[in-house]
Amino acid sequence: MPTLETKQPRSVAEWAAIAKLGDEACQLAASASDPRSFADTLAREGHGTDAIRLLAHLLPGREGVLWAWSCAKAGAPDNPPAAWSRSLAATEKWIAQPSDENRRAAMVAAQEAEVGTAAGAAGLAAFLSGDSLAPANAQPVPPAEFLAAKAIAASVMLSAIAVQPENASAKYSDFLMRGFAVAQRIQLWERINGQPGEDGL
Repeated sequence: MPTLETKQPRSVAEWAAIAKLGDEACQLAASASDPRSFADTLAREGHGTDAIRLLAHLLPGREGVLWAWSCAKAGAPDNPPAAWSRSLAATEKWIAQPSDENRRAAMVAAQEAEVGTAAGAAGLAAFLSGDSLAPANAQPVPPAEFLAAKAIAASVMLSAIAVQPENASAKYSDFLMRGFAVAQRIQLWERINGQPGEDGL
């Protein structure tokens, strides 16, 4: 996940490359002055999936998982499978208490729900937000940078197509607003630009 307090903030073009945005989105990055205006432009000009990918890479791990969990919960069917509900519950528990035990429990529940579902991808993102991919008592194996961000983005996008996929475009907009609200609450944009911000959900 991103390290916000860096000596030299990344450029918009660098963030676009890191998030592996589409060609049109990368062209827009060339004229964007900062990540916030770029995210707004992507959302406004109909590049919803690119905006989701960008925001997933900009948010810190726990806040990104909170966003994914919120979208997965909102996008769930009326009577979701039990494994889906268990995965959401386990992810919520990690968000509230991000211990290693809860992180690993979220992964177990995510696998039961299948990581190709919105709920499972959110749980996977929680697991990938930790320090090691290895078993609890094994030599730590750190996850690759931004690996959790990929799962967060996947969860949000899967949430939009889980029910009534024909309405995905409108859901992308709604879910982006949820993500922007999280970003605003933690002063994400100021922190990315190297300005002081407050931590916490």
